[in-house]
Amino acid sequence: MKFFLKNFINGLLTIVPIILVLYVGFRIFTFLDSLLGNVLKPYLQEDYIPGIGILLTLALITLLGWLSTQFLTGKIISLIDRLLERIPLIKTLYSVIKDTFQSFLGEKKSFSKVALVKLPQTSMKVIGFVTSEEVEAFADPLKDHLAVYIPQTFQVAGFTFLIPKEDVEFLDVKPEDAMKFVLSGGVTSTKSKERG
Repeated sequence: MKFFLKNFINGLLTIVPIILVLYVGFRIFTFLDSLLGNVLKPYLQEDYIPGIGILLTLALITLLGWLSTQFLTGKIISLIDRLLERIPLIKTLYSVIKDTFQSFLGEKKSFSKVALVKLPQTSMKVIGFVTSEEVEAFADPLKDHLAVYIPQTFQVAGFTFLIPKEDVEFLDVKPEDAMKFVLSGGVTSTKSKERG
């Protein structure tokens, strides 16, 4: 019985993470492939090759990105942008999506600074990511504050706190490593030390 239990646990520890990564990767692949792939399938039928939808999506995004830098099409895209920012309800959704993409891919990337924040009236600290150093644009009394996103362990959810600048200490750590550390509950740092 001990032999069975030991090997079952070993199987869980080694095989289940591999299966889950392959499953999630497959689901992401099929979702991305279906975006434009479902449009092509009726025309190509048996000649459709999985992955063509992803390649076409990437090509279309690249083409639209190039068009946005051209004079005439750039003006049209800018007009659509301004229009979406004025329609009630849609402007909220649009600005959240746009700001989120710009924070990860734009020139002023968020999550590029790892912050160590001391919890008030305790000696405990939490790891977070600076999402904005200019929160006074949101509300003037917050001019000496930073927006710090504190993720929760074992999930992607988290909280955004507005913290006085003097209470935030910056860590010289890669954001990816800090995110892995937080999301894994600290397990990742232990593993990397054991490997080294």
